[in-house]
Amino acid sequence: MEPKVCVVTGVGPGTGTALARRFAADGYRVALLARDAERLEKLAAELPGSAAFPVDLADLDALRASLAELRGRLGAPSVLLHNAVAGGFGSFESVTSEALEQRFRVNVTSLLVLAQELAPAMVAAGQGAIVVTGNTSAWRGKANFAGFAPTKAAQRILAESLARSLGPKGVHVAYVVIDAVIDVPWTREAFADKPDDFFAQPAGIADAVHHVAHQERSAWTFELDLRPFGESW
Repeated sequence: MEPKVCVVTGVGPGTGTALARRFAADGYRVALLARDAERLEKLAAELPGSAAFPVDLADLDALRASLAELRGRLGAPSVLLHNAVAGGFGSFESVTSEALEQRFRVNVTSLLVLAQELAPAMVAAGQGAIVVTGNTSAWRGKANFAGFAPTKAAQRILAESLARSLGPKGVHVAYVVIDAVIDVPWTREAFADKPDDFFAQPAGIADAVHHVAHQERSAWTFELDLRPFGESW
């Protein structure tokens, strides 16, 4: 049998790394995509059969080239996890059009390119999964998220469009809303007064994503929201 291949974008120190570890533990060869080459190479060395593909997802031509390279090295992926995110705070008065467009390219346009490049092989195989990690900004636009929430809302809608197109062809598309502060070093510093239970653990998120990506096809989830047990919502 050909080895299973999973693509993870946005492999940072939190959710991205946890996703890579979870799928590698299930026997996947993991293609690691992010800008930090040193981090990717270090993680790839820990995950048998995996490989690092340093790339800025905002550079769509470079992204296409990286996807062609990873298909040549690892084979056609059966799972895509789009976890990359570009964000920032700011009201509509302070957000620049350039910043909004760059975030849109990372959060939305790169998802379109990823689907265009990787979904055809999944359709040909009659199976596959595309899971996008989102957050609460996909649901509402708060005043200080004017340069970010529009991109996450568009990302969710694009994922829904993909799901409606690809689902009948055997490819499961899902959107996971993380309604929480994820436990990574910078959030621990920013929320130093919060207890451990305040944070969502990357490993727990990865377990949920892995489950969604492997659901039996008669009971697929499109949208799943995750939050710590004590979160007010």
